[in-house]
Amino acid sequence: MSENKLHSILQLVVVLLSVWLINQFANRLNLRIDLTEEKRYTISEATKSLLQGLDQEVFFEVYLAGELPPNFERFRRSIQEMLEQFGEESGNRVQYKFTDPAQAQSTQSRNQFYQSLMEKGLQPTNLNYVQDGNTLQKLIFPSAIVSRGMDEVPVNLLKGNRASGHEEFLNQVIEGLEYELASSISQLGDGGLKKIAFITGHGSPDAEQMAGLKNTILSKYDLFDVRLENKKELRGYDAVIIAKPRDRFSEPEKYLLDQYLIRGGRLIFFLDALSVSIDSALSEGTVAIPYETNLEDLLFKYGARVNRNFVLDVNSGELPIVRGNFGDQPQIQMLPWPFFPLITNYSKHPSVRNLDAILTRFTSTIDTVKAVGITKTPLASTTQYSKVLGPPVRVALNDLRDELNPERFNDGVQNIAYLLEGKFTSLYANRLVPRGFDTSAFIEKGAEGKVIVFADGDMIINDFDPESNEPLALGVEAFTKTTYANEQLVLNILDYMVDDSGLIETRSRELKIRPLDRVKVRQERAKWQLINLVLPVLLILIAGVLKWIYRKRKFAH
Repeated sequence: MSENKLHSILQLVVVLLSVWLINQFANRLNLRIDLTEEKRYTISEATKSLLQGLDQEVFFEVYLAGELPPNFERFRRSIQEMLEQFGEESGNRVQYKFTDPAQAQSTQSRNQFYQSLMEKGLQPTNLNYVQDGNTLQKLIFPSAIVSRGMDEVPVNLLKGNRASGHEEFLNQVIEGLEYELASSISQLGDGGLKKIAFITGHGSPDAEQMAGLKNTILSKYDLFDVRLENKKELRGYDAVIIAKPRDRFSEPEKYLLDQYLIRGGRLIFFLDALSVSIDSALSEGTVAIPYETNLEDLLFKYGARVNRNFVLDVNSGELPIVRGNFGDQPQIQMLPWPFFPLITNYSKHPSVRNLDAILTRFTSTIDTVKAVGITKTPLASTTQYSKVLGPPVRVALNDLRDELNPERFNDGVQNIAYLLEGKFTSLYANRLVPRGFDTSAFIEKGAEGKVIVFADGDMIINDFDPESNEPLALGVEAFTKTTYANEQLVLNILDYMVDDSGLIETRSRELKIRPLDRVKVRQERAKWQLINLVLPVLLILIAGVLKWIYRKRKFAH
């Protein structure tokens, strides 16, 4: 063997060994560099803290495997990448596997397995896609069961605003993966459930009308019914919900809410400004009457005002109308009813970002007023095709039969929900404290608090099954069985209100879609095809010629 040839072989061996050693070192070091603009492969500090604090294995069984179209394959791959990062950050305490629910050998056993997954709380999706010119249909479960020891929780991952385009919707789903997966681990924690107070009395809806809301809250939190009358303080709760009151709050009751907030509490209001009889609206028509809850000055002090009006929207839910009987069965026809706005416009706040449509009924607008030191964030709004009816507000089916023309709905976008944050000043500053309370315990301005106000109380009332008369889940429309995101909204805002770890902020993650310019692609297709085909060959030829010239000059003498 010549000396030059031996030298070349030794050089190759050294290069290969160096590559192998660098690879081994990189695997042990586990170094990652995220070069993406939006840091899509970097998990948040709050998630890292959660994972690094795990003292027991957490196992994810993800039911998204088998043959999938390309966009859902991307979704599956994103889940896997996120779980791999979770495993690395947790010291391999997060483990996972992917399961195909359709792999059962017989149809009967497959259907039984599907049923067992749905009983655990996993929601299936009927997927239609085209493959090799054929339209295929497949039932998938874009969900997981997360277990830790003997405890387990379901997590549904396909959450986004379906009013967006298909690609945008899936992008929103992937944006929310970190929060959904990390939140499920947090639910299995040992820190105890957060405590939510539900204010009763004041003409609020009965237990059956609130069954959907309460079941939703109980899925993640401890819930307590609280009557304010005769109480001397309101403490020990992580958040307080005031749900569609119809009657007045006394000054002592308002004082309890006020001092709870001033001490750093969190208040959530679902309020109706006006009362309306739907039966009267469907016959002769009616005029909405204001509710007198005595909460107006409290909210005004905090920076918000619920207006005594109704906002109508062309983008609306439907109203069931009886159009006669077929035998002894009433014939129901669903008519668009702009008094039931469908809300799909949200801010980028993590509590509502990428939320699907929510159904509201007889909704009012909200204005903000001056409140020193308070940050006011709009959360939800109607579309630009809205119309505001000021007092006196007449509600009649016949008045709107021929008026669902977008040109008549020209009042623009209207805010129906606000978040207020900061150090609030008490309503009772420079006023007499209600009789029976210790004035020495009064706080005029204290810790950071939060208030969320929704100008609709009906959005948290569940419908009833027209056949069994059983309460339906929150957000399920009784006649069409359409499921809206009212339940997810409640969970999101509660998560934001009681979250002290900052985990909810991961819902602010934004992955940008960078689609190709289709017009430019068409115009420049031939040029780039030619470059991709010819340039590599040309570069190889140039390299060959240069090497030939070099060797000729080197060995010419």
